[in-house]
Amino acid sequence: MKAFVFPGQGAQFVGMGKDLYENSPLAKDLFEKANDILGYRITDIMFSGTDEELRQTKVTQPAVFLHSVISALCADGEFNPDMTAGHSLGEFSALVAAGALSFEDGLRLVYARAMAMQKACEAAPGTMAAIIALPDDKVEEICASITDEVCIAANYNCPGQVVISGSMAGIEKACELMKEAGAKRALPLKVGGAFHSPLMEPARVELEAAIKATTINTPKCPVYQNVDAKPHTDPAEIKENLVAQLTSSVRWTQSVQNMIADGATEFIECGPGAVLQGLIRKIDKAVSAKGI
Repeated sequence: MKAFVFPGQGAQFVGMGKDLYENSPLAKDLFEKANDILGYRITDIMFSGTDEELRQTKVTQPAVFLHSVISALCADGEFNPDMTAGHSLGEFSALVAAGALSFEDGLRLVYARAMAMQKACEAAPGTMAAIIALPDDKVEEICASITDEVCIAANYNCPGQVVISGSMAGIEKACELMKEAGAKRALPLKVGGAFHSPLMEPARVELEAAIKATTINTPKCPVYQNVDAKPHTDPAEIKENLVAQLTSSVRWTQSVQNMIADGATEFIECGPGAVLQGLIRKIDKAVSAKGI
């Protein structure tokens, strides 16, 4: 069985999508439609902008979404998923690819999400750090021990790699404790805020209104969602999980394990970069992981 997976923020690079735009009439049409919806030419920044321009929140998230979804839709008949999943932002790409969200609605929600997250970051500054080579339960235990600051396990990326998220002081304190507990590395990340933590609550509230107003259809295949790592096909459940995602952990390790348990033997990453392929191989060496 084939599982199509979609990356999140951080996978972007200048030049992304240019070959698709130039070689596929469908891709060109979708990119131009995106320019109209967003009200600015995101393609100019994607194809020939600077790294700094591409790192702007209002650009990064829709850019990764567009590259991912258009890659899948222009895959010359290869796109026939038995299941889909996306890492954080990538969950929106996975829902469009599975037919649960229209391309237009998916893009509007991603843009709304990006702007809401930017506002939440400015209102309550925070950060994230990658913890390498420490068991998940130990990471959780240390996060729970920090009671005077916000600090949670935010991304379960693969065994031995968990990203924590929270206030500046909370993450600084946690990094010291993680190293003392035997972590090989506790690496602060260059991110704009404390994503997938309670500090994103204002963004969750703002995005909830947009998600509730959006039509979500029954997908053509199960979508494994970040919040519980389980397959979902019920539109009401999908909406609830999308809303909860902003302040909840991304259970990527568990999602991949569940997809494998449910029969996935081949993982195909759609979008910029190859980060998810690397994580999937670390989760289970026996499965195939490749780009589209």
